Amino acid sequence: MANQQASSDETSWIEQSKNGDQKAFRRLYDANVDRLYRFMKQFSRNDAEVEDWVQRAFIKAFNGLQQFRGNARFTSWLFRIALNEMQSDRRRMNLVSSVHSFDDNMRDTTNVHDEFEWDATMKTFLHRLDETKRMVFVLYEVEGYSHYEIASLLGFGESTSRTILSRTKQWLKKQWESERRAS
Repeated sequence: MANQQASSDETSWIEQSKNGDQKAFRRLYDANVDRLYRFMKQFSRNDAEVEDWVQRAFIKAFNGLQQFRGNARFTSWLFRIALNEMQSDRRRMNLVSSVHSFDDNMRDTTNVHDEFEWDATMKTFLHRLDETKRMVFVLYEVEGYSHYEIASLLGFGESTSRTILSRTKQWLKKQWESERRAS
């Protein structure tokens, strides 16, 4: 029921924002900024860089809100904008590799499978994943997106999302078991 209310509020805020109500857009911002920041933080340890991506994503969302049709969740659309900002930024800077961070609050996230202990070792494994695998894993396991939503967000098919997630989980489990045997 709470999600339905949030969705109803969000839909109302989007419509009000499209009609020029800046306070309504501020409500959209307040409702989504922390979640977007946590998500983007997983792709950089540089807080200023993450803040720039988030800020530019909200500016683009505000300027492009008339194009938002509501075919996907607002957060899906916003996450895609932020990911595009990150990728554009990295292309501009010609970054070959990047330093990744994993949100310390993941241990408390309800969507995370119990089979993984979220400690420094697991974070290290997640840092070793390529960006696409980490995005699929985080979007599905942490943010609770469906494979359909992930596929739309990242621009590939649902079956690709499922395959990437499955292989990523297998790899993480193998790394975890290997680490535990070595301890």
